Order: sequence, then structure tokens, then C-alpha cells
Amino acid sequence: MSERSTVLLEQPEPPEQRVGRAVSARRRPLRVPLGLIRTARPRQWIKNVLVAAAPAAAGELDSRHTVVQLGVVFALFTAAASAVYLINDARDAEADRAHPVKCTRPVASGDVPAAVACAAGVLLAVAATAAAAVLCNTMTAALLTAYVLMQIAYCVRLKHVLVVDLAIVTTGFLMRAMIGGVALSIPLSRWFLITAGFGALFMVAAKRYSEAVEMAGSDGATRALLTSYTTGYLRFVWQLAAGVAVLGYCLWALESGGTANGSLLPWRQLSMIAFILAVLRYAVFADRGTAGAPEDVVLRDRPLAVIGLAWLAMYAMAVADL
Repeated sequence: MSERSTVLLEQPEPPEQRVGRAVSARRRPLRVPLGLIRTARPRQWIKNVLVAAAPAAAGELDSRHTVVQLGVVFALFTAAASAVYLINDARDAEADRAHPVKCTRPVASGDVPAAVACAAGVLLAVAATAAAAVLCNTMTAALLTAYVLMQIAYCVRLKHVLVVDLAIVTTGFLMRAMIGGVALSIPLSRWFLITAGFGALFMVAAKRYSEAVEMAGSDGATRALLTSYTTGYLRFVWQLAAGVAVLGYCLWALESGGTANGSLLPWRQLSMIAFILAVLRYAVFADRGTAGAPEDVVLRDRPLAVIGLAWLAMYAMAVADL
């Protein structure tokens, strides 16, 4: 080897490359913990605000005890739902790699080993259900346990069964809406259950419809069941569910027959307008096939947010009999 070649080989590594490699080495130990947090879907945690639905509907949000208890229930349900996401991503890693968006998930991309995600999910599920028994009541722990077991069964087998998959996901949302009332021993109204249940089915079916439209040319690579549903059937389901949810809400609103306890305006009846407008606005995205991420629709569409705030104000005044 020539003297010149030896000199070239012995040249020191540029400082910027050494710094970049050192930073990369320091960040590598955090890759798995950060990946687990991403797999737990922090953006999805907003769905768990539904735990306050039953107490809010009953007008029971006026005490510190209620707010604290709902905070505990929110944390427990978030932990349980995150556990299910971890287990689901561990099982679906191979299929997610074929999806144009899901391939970036930590487990699918290889940032988090599937075994680690699965183990973390199991531990989190056990911790959440055990804490519910200690911090809440027996019924809350039973409902949370039923949710976890149902969702695991969904991940393992039921997600591949026609119609049952829609029912399982819908029931998961309904359990979110129920658990706050169960934790605080608040009786659940039949109208509340009907509206919450079919409202959830409306959003779930719209999500599936949007996924089917998006993956129309991919031969169902990421969710084989989508090829078994037709877009016409899924459209029928979300339209039917939207109609029943509106009907249930209207029957609740009209049940009082007019103003109550000296209220200046019939807020319950007026809230029907905002509720129906919200359903119609969301249906725009469902019809376009762009409701595949419900949380994005709810958080990013300003007209829907304004309608939601108007409904919330009228509903609050109806519950308070103002």
C-alpha cells in the first residue's frame, strides 16, 4: 500500500459525523419506550372522554368527588385501551407493513419488537383491571375486564367475522360511555344507551366505509374482511345507524313535552337541531369516504366543532333546567 493511501485511511472522522453518531447512540435506548408510547395511540385517548357522558347526561358533574372519580376512570380506561392497541399491533405487524400509512407504526417498522409490545400490553391490561377493583367498585372492574377480554378476542378472531366486528367495536364505544355512570352508581337511561350505541355504530360503519374506499385497489391486503363487505352495505349500515341515533335523541328530547321547571326556553327540544346538524356534518365526510380517522374529523373540522359547542351549551342548559 502506498504512503498516500495510508495517510488517507488514517484521516480522522469529521467532527459532525462523530457528533451525529453519538446522538444516534444516545437516542437508541429511548427508541423502544417512545415506540411503546406511540403504539398506545395518545391521539386516540380523546375517545375516552366519553367516560363522562353518563354523569354529564344525568347532570352529576357538580361535585369534586365526581370529577376526581371520573379522572380515575379516564386513566384506567385509557390504560386498558392502550393495552389493547399494544396487543393488536403486535399481532398485526405483518399486515400493517403492507398498509401505506400503518407501515410506519413502531411495531410494523421494527422500532418495537412484537414480543415487547405484547408483553407490555398484557401487563398494562392486568394493572388497569386490578386498579379498577381497588379504586372504583366491583362493577367498574367487571366492565373494564369485559372490555379488555372482548377487545383481545376481537384482535385474535372476531375482527374476521362479518357484522360481529362492527358490533364489537361499537360495544367498545358504548362501554366507554357507560363506565362513568357505573363507577358513580348512576342509573343509565334507555335513551342514553340507544343514542350512544347507534351513534357509535354510525361512526364505526363510516370508518369502515372510508377504509374500504381507500383500499379499493389493494385486494384487501391489510384488512381482509373489507373485501367481504361491499361499500353499498357499509353505507346502508352507517345511514341506518345515524337515523336510529337521531330518532333516539329526539324521543329523549321530546319526552318532557316542553319547558321544564320554569325554563325560559325548551332547551332539550332545541338541542335536537344542533345534534341533527352534527350528524349531517359528519355524514359529509362519511359520504366522501374520508372518515377513516374519526378523531381527525372531530378535532379538525371547525364547523363541526362550532355545532358541537352549540349542542353542548344547549344540552347543559337543558340538564340544569335554565
